[in-house]
Amino acid sequence: MKTLLNIIWLVFGGFWLALGYFLAGVVCCLLIVTIPWGIASFRIAAYTLWPFGRMVVDKPGGTGVFPLLGNVIWLLVAGIWIAIGHVVTAFAMAVTIVGIPLAIANLKLIPVSLMPLGKQIVPSTTPFASTYPVRTYR
Repeated sequence: MKTLLNIIWLVFGGFWLALGYFLAGVVCCLLIVTIPWGIASFRIAAYTLWPFGRMVVDKPGGTGVFPLLGNVIWLLVAGIWIAIGHVVTAFAMAVTIVGIPLAIANLKLIPVSLMPLGKQIVPSTTPFASTYPVRTYR
């Protein structure tokens, strides 16, 4: 099921979204100072190509002043535009019944597109895993 969803995703929008991340990564890597954003952008581009069966979690020790400042800079330079691309693509995907799961997955990519530093992509056991793990309190 994950493979089928990933193939449909790739054909109907995943390739173009990944291309946007890739181009943002290239631009960030051209400037020496912004290489960490470029690396994060390439990582998210690979995730955007094949998102089902993987999820985004907070990186251990990924919170702090530098990731926060880096995320604010990313938000202003590229994050807003890529998030708008996710919203537009999600609306286009939600037009059909088959595209509704793809639209939901697209909307779940918005938080990582806005704040990519301090996040990592890990495999999940379900194709419709939430973007962030659910915390249970006992």
